[in-house]
Amino acid sequence: MRALLIVNPYATSTTPVRREVITHALASELDLDVVQTRYRGHAAHVAEGAAREGFGLVLTLGGDGTVNEVVNGILRARPPGAGPGGAEPGGAPDGAPLLAALPGGNANVFIRALGLPMDPVDATGRILRSLPAGRTRTIGVGLAGARYFCFNAGLGIDAEVVRVVEGLRARGRGASAALYVRTTVRQFTTVTNRREPALTLERDGQPAMDGLFFGIVSNASPWTYLGQRPVRASPRAGFDTGLDLFAMRKLGTLRVLNAVRQMLGDGGPAGRHVVSLHDQDALAFRAVRPVAFQVDGEYVGEREHVMLRSIPNALRVLV
Repeated sequence: MRALLIVNPYATSTTPVRREVITHALASELDLDVVQTRYRGHAAHVAEGAAREGFGLVLTLGGDGTVNEVVNGILRARPPGAGPGGAEPGGAPDGAPLLAALPGGNANVFIRALGLPMDPVDATGRILRSLPAGRTRTIGVGLAGARYFCFNAGLGIDAEVVRVVEGLRARGRGASAALYVRTTVRQFTTVTNRREPALTLERDGQPAMDGLFFGIVSNASPWTYLGQRPVRASPRAGFDTGLDLFAMRKLGTLRVLNAVRQMLGDGGPAGRHVVSLHDQDALAFRAVRPVAFQVDGEYVGEREHVMLRSIPNALRVLV
């Protein structure tokens, strides 16, 4: 099989020696090309070209940002339901390459949600065993405006935290669970507007729901930004259902601490000021002021309006 390995050389949890071991192992079994990314958006460009050129397999060695770019590249070249031969509406297109994600980042949320090994060498062995055995899975993704996402998108404080962490990393700080926690606490206590909610949720056939401080839309569960500790904002979210929403109407300290406690358990957040929705086809948000927005843990700017849609059976992955 003709395969392309897209490597982020700056990924936080791999070394040059391990990347070389992984590359040699893959090249021994596959007709392998290797590309190292050089700038933001490079992985998407390369993956789109690979999908158009008929590669059968695209592998990533990097974090969730690399995976997100590659997914967007593949789906731009082979939109769901529009592949040669004609796929079912909303289904993975014929001729689209398989995706195999190897962990190389700090959080690796997408890979954990698929249940794959967290050691990149172990994950490589798993992929090489899965390929001849035909162990694949077709998963749904989300679409936020023109950008696909694999596991979540968020408007509000989560995106504010992502923005700050990205700035710290650009100045040389290493990503870690402790960094996310410290940044979240600082953002919540000193920066985030906790008095004036900005968001209104709109759904077809339903009354508008205003007065929301943030909206976190999940396509998978759990999150794993806290090392091995799972965080369940929407415990029922999954690759085989529509989108789930977690939002809050109040940002009082005690209410937020209680929601965090619930997210670290099995049941997920609940309460009078919590909004939880499951298996939604589409969610639209409007904001009275620009609000920070993130997609799969990547900050993508501020928005005053965003439409998020569920795209079922969009992508084939090796598991």
